[in-house]
Amino acid sequence: MKQINVELAQIERLVSPSLVRIRSGQHGVGSGAVWRSDGLILTNAHVVRHGPLTVQTSDQIEFEAHVVASDPDQDIALVQVPATNLPALPIGDSSRLHPGDIVVAFGHPWGVPGAATSGIVIGVGNELAEWRNSPQRWLAASLHLRPGHSGGPMVNAQGELVGINTMMNGPDVGLATPINVALEFISSQSISQYI
Repeated sequence: MKQINVELAQIERLVSPSLVRIRSGQHGVGSGAVWRSDGLILTNAHVVRHGPLTVQTSDQIEFEAHVVASDPDQDIALVQVPATNLPALPIGDSSRLHPGDIVVAFGHPWGVPGAATSGIVIGVGNELAEWRNSPQRWLAASLHLRPGHSGGPMVNAQGELVGINTMMNGPDVGLATPINVALEFISSQSISQYI
């Protein structure tokens, strides 16, 4: 158990600098992950649907932000802030996740800064019979997401970004948009310059 604590602490130290808080409108608060060091932030579309947007980095600097691209169907959005040298997260491969793998979700639940919750992978994409006919592909994990986790990074045991926290399904299953779905979105013709 002590070794698990050490490893989770290492993941937290790796991920926290890349975690941002996003304020949308007067009351909405969500999270995001630094995608690129020149100010691109990956988050959920539902987090940024009500403007104006403000992004606060891990060192408490606030920036006005604007949406570069958004896909409400997959609940993914890219946000730009006027910043440089932001610490981007290493990108993982959600197709390599297997049931039982450890994942950690980061966010700002109920405004608490930089909170983490961990669990294990239940399944990804077509492995999830309940959503096999859904246009949305999910990464499902046995962890608890709360308001404010939305848009934040879900990482694997190596601290690599494998999903974007999206919502709960019932009391015990957290759903994230797999990073490979986000990569497909970012690779689309209109925003290919953001890869």
